[in-house]
Order: sequence, then structure tokens, then C-alpha cells
Amino acid sequence: MVDVSTPARRTERPRTRTWAVVLAACVGQFLVVLDVSVVNVALPSMRTDLGLSAAGLQWVLNAYSIAFAGFMLLGGRAADLYGRKRMFLVGLGLFTAASLAGGLAQEGWQLLAARAAQGLGAAVLAPATLTLLTAAVPEGPARTRAIGTWMAVGAGGGATGGLIGGVLTDAISWRWVLLINVPVGVLVLTGAALWLAEGRGGGRSRLDILGAVLVTSGLASVAYGIVQTEESGWAAASTLLPLLGGLALLALFVLVEARTAQPLMPLRVLGTRAVASANAAMFVMGSATFSMWYFMTVYAQNVLDYTALQAGLALMPTSVAIVVGSKCAPRLMARVGAKNLALIGTVVAAAGFGWQSTMTADGSYLTAVCLPGLLMMAGAGLASTPLAALATSGAAPGEAGLVSGLVNTSRTMGGALGLAVLSTVAAARTDGAANPVDLTAGYALAFRTAGSVLLAGLLLMILWLPRHRSVQR
Repeated sequence: MVDVSTPARRTERPRTRTWAVVLAACVGQFLVVLDVSVVNVALPSMRTDLGLSAAGLQWVLNAYSIAFAGFMLLGGRAADLYGRKRMFLVGLGLFTAASLAGGLAQEGWQLLAARAAQGLGAAVLAPATLTLLTAAVPEGPARTRAIGTWMAVGAGGGATGGLIGGVLTDAISWRWVLLINVPVGVLVLTGAALWLAEGRGGGRSRLDILGAVLVTSGLASVAYGIVQTEESGWAAASTLLPLLGGLALLALFVLVEARTAQPLMPLRVLGTRAVASANAAMFVMGSATFSMWYFMTVYAQNVLDYTALQAGLALMPTSVAIVVGSKCAPRLMARVGAKNLALIGTVVAAAGFGWQSTMTADGSYLTAVCLPGLLMMAGAGLASTPLAALATSGAAPGEAGLVSGLVNTSRTMGGALGLAVLSTVAAARTDGAANPVDLTAGYALAFRTAGSVLLAGLLLMILWLPRHRSVQR
């Protein structure tokens, strides 16, 4: 494995270089995850300034998420083939430039194009951040701590998105929801260019173009079909066609990879028990926990009458909980093992979802928002770090970027699918009613369903996850 934190001919200040790798990777991951949620509270202002339709407003979110999910596996493989530092800089540079373009947009189509470009940059950047960590830090307790920090910072980005977006929109302008990425991105780009050394996992430089086209098109098509469910429902042609078409493209991708001499994703990667089982578990965890932020926010605003800023502040303890859970995970892993900690975290999260499903229309902040939220997110933090460690532990040096992209893809696609399914569940229970009691009943059913999904994921982890982080087949 190539050490990207210190060039071979220079040995001074290795700790400073490793620290720089961790810092750059964590800031990059924070920006990527932050932009999934930070624009939510700014949407009304965007619509007023740019004259967006209701459908166009939804695509401010969808353009980012579809590009992000669709290109992430390709971005991860590119880091293996063309260099981790290079792809980190390319991804962050594109993300920063697109943020500037979005913040300066004068027309709706300009904002949508910028958000799609942001998603593409994020798809290149996100797997590169994890690959930098796994290449710079040897496998063992130090890497586990680094991954825990990476998970905590990423979770913090998603958790604080609503609060940051609310503060920037209210205090300055919706444009700063995007423009804030520019100075941070420039600073990290400069530091990464100066401090990070190049490294790549394999000597091969040819990209599997056909495989890249198939998997990117397939993932993007599936992501598009998922986001269409909110507007059109699951049975509509506008939903089924991209979903089925995307699945067909992914099936064709598997056939092509099995016959290609230099595949984009060697199928043996998924034959590694640690990689396959941890990614499946990450998909299930993402499908349940990603939706928590959405439903808690709409419950606070639509039922408890919180403002956007109040809702963001109300969820701050849960944001802290997932960060604390992620940071405590490495130390606990050393005592109980990665698999056991993933199981414990999932049980804690499921208990939180079960508690949240007892919510009422006149619930108090402490028992209807704060305490169940603490359980949900602390459990998610405890489970996610060992799952990420298990998923990356079985990666060969030449496939670290691919596996990192796979981890991010599993979590992102799981979150998108989970939110679509749970939104449908809540809407079916509400049946168009807008009064607080019916809305609460719909949200409660969504939390109850998510808790059941976590319990199914718990069974999957018990049966499939390896007990140790070593590679098992």
C-alpha cells in the first residue's frame, strides 16, 4: 500500500503529514454531506429570487443527489487508477467551482446545472477522502480512529445542514448556502496541493469505459426513479421505467465485468465477505437513519410549529450524539470487536426509532424530539464506524478507491431509497390530511417502519458479518 501522507524519500514530520491527510479528508467529506441537506431551508428564497416552479425546486435537491449517487463508483475507481491526491483535487476543485456558479446563478437552469456539477464533484471527492485515510493510516487501531473521525465529521455535516442553512439564509442570503463552500474549498485545495503526496493503488491506467458508462447510467437511472416516487408514486411510468431500466443496466454491467480483462469493478471484490456484508449492512442502516433528519424536521415544523431555525437548534443534541457515537466507536471496537459494536449500535438505534414512533401531536421537546433522537443517532454513530472499517479492511491496495466508493454508494443509495419508501408510507397513512394528529400518525408509522428495517438489518449482520476485520470469504 502506498503511503500518501509522506513521500518515500522524505521521513520528517510524518505525524504532521498524516494529520494533514486526516484533516483534508474530513473537511472534504463534511462539505460533501453538508450539501445534501444545507439547501433545504433555503428553497423558498431560491424560488422567490429565481422564479422556480415547484418541480424545479425539487430538482435543486435531486440534481445533486442523482449525480452524486450515479458517479460515485466511477469516482472511487478513478482514485485507484489516476491517483488519490489528483482525484481529491479534481473533485474538490469541481465542487468548489460549481458552488461558486450556483451561488451566483441568475436563472433557475443555471442553479440546477451548478447543483448537478456539485454532485459530480462530490462523487469524485467522497471516495477519495476515505481512500486517502485508508492509504495513509495502517490497518489497526489508528485507522479505526481515523475512520471514526471521518464518520463523525461526515455525520456532523448532514446533521448540521439545516441549522447552517437557516442561519446563512436568515442572516445574509440563500446564495451563501452555496458560496460558503468557496473559501473553505480554496483553503483545503491549497493545503492539499502543498501537503499531500501522490499515491495510487495499481499500475494499470486504462479505465473500463463500457463498465463505467453502464454502472454510472444504471445508478443514476435508479436514483432518478427513486426521487420520482415523491411526485409520481411507485406505480407511475415515470418511476417504473427509470427504475427497471437502471436495474437492467446494472445487471448488464455485472455481465460485462465478468468478461472484461480489466474491469471497473472486479467481481471478486464482492466475493470478500467483509466487503459484501458490511456494504449490505451500510445500505440498510442508511435506508433507515437518513430519513430521520427529514421526518424530525417536518414534525418539528409542521406539528410542533417550530421555525426553521428553531428546528435546526432542536436537533443539535442529536447532531452531537452521532458525532460522539462515531468518536467513541474506535475505543469500543478494541474492546468488543467490530461486529459486536455494529450489533450494539443497531440495537440502540432501533430502540430510538421505536421510542420516536410513540410521538404525539402535543409531544414535549424532551420526550418527542431530544431523547429518542439521541438514541437513534448515537446508535447510528456506533454502528457506522465498524461497518466502514469492515468494508475497507478487505480491500487490496489497488482497489481501495473502488471499495471506498462502494461504501459511499451503499449508504447514499440506501438513504435515497429509504426516504422514498418511508415518505410513501407516511403519505399513505396521512391520506392527504394536513391536521397535526394525522401528520403525526404518518410520521410515527414511518419511524416504526424504519425501526423494523433496522431489526431486519440486525439479523443480517448477525448471520453475515465476519467476527474479525480480517478478510473472510
